[in-house]
Amino acid sequence: MTKTHLAYQPPYDWQWMTAFLGARALQGVEQQDGEFYQRTLAVMHNGKRLTGWLRLRPLPEQNVVELEVSPSLEPVSENVAQQVRRLLDLDAQPDAIAQGLGRLAENSPGLRLPGCVNRFELTVRAILGQLVSVKMAATLATRLTEKWGEPVTTPFPALTHLFPSPARVAQLTVEDLRGIGVQAKRAACLIGIAQAVEAGRLPLDDMKNVQDGVKQLLAMPGIGSWTASYVAMRAWSAPDVFLGGDYLIKQRFPGMTPGKIARYAEVWKPWRTYATLHLWFNNDWQPDLP
Repeated sequence: MTKTHLAYQPPYDWQWMTAFLGARALQGVEQQDGEFYQRTLAVMHNGKRLTGWLRLRPLPEQNVVELEVSPSLEPVSENVAQQVRRLLDLDAQPDAIAQGLGRLAENSPGLRLPGCVNRFELTVRAILGQLVSVKMAATLATRLTEKWGEPVTTPFPALTHLFPSPARVAQLTVEDLRGIGVQAKRAACLIGIAQAVEAGRLPLDDMKNVQDGVKQLLAMPGIGSWTASYVAMRAWSAPDVFLGGDYLIKQRFPGMTPGKIARYAEVWKPWRTYATLHLWFNNDWQPDLP
């Protein structure tokens, strides 16, 4: 069992990140267990699919994250380390971001962008989360995993399954998904995404250009601009996506039109993704009025 240390530049708001991941932890696939976060995953290696688990915890006094990978994934440990860096946004430059955001970032300069380990999983969960609560989205994702995820053996009782693969979801019918409570249009959208990923038409794991990726997602029936932008933020770690149409963001700019909000947000380029996060979680912020 090898443990590696992944370095990052402080400050880092671990309390916030731990709470964010914990609130969205997908039963059977991931778990926030005290200071540890652990999850199952599958990684391709030389044409073979390796499955196993990872476990990590922050060591803030050393500005590193301790990462442990199952023996089954040791051949791809560097790949897993890169996925963890993306999940936790360990390559962010907090000083540059804080400088770019000014007053907006003052109360929490250590806020990072939660990424993901599995881009297909993140995309499915973003679609399941349309117009429902975080809790309901997690419930639907749990049902999906219990029914169609591959069982996996781990030393952690709470980690029992891999998230269903695109190949598996591509074979489902709308009726299958309606059976676990997914609305028909959303079910068709999920199956369409899985089929596009499986056929190589939607390269979620190899998206060279974020704007092209967003266009591709918007062209899929059932995906609106909020979902496409959210996927760009969290699956592709795009630093400059502003969710101006988001309900909570609009609340932060009372009396302003969407066009005015978008113009206001230009001051935060090229860090508008981080601006979105700060606006979501900073209840006291108010815009400067002209």
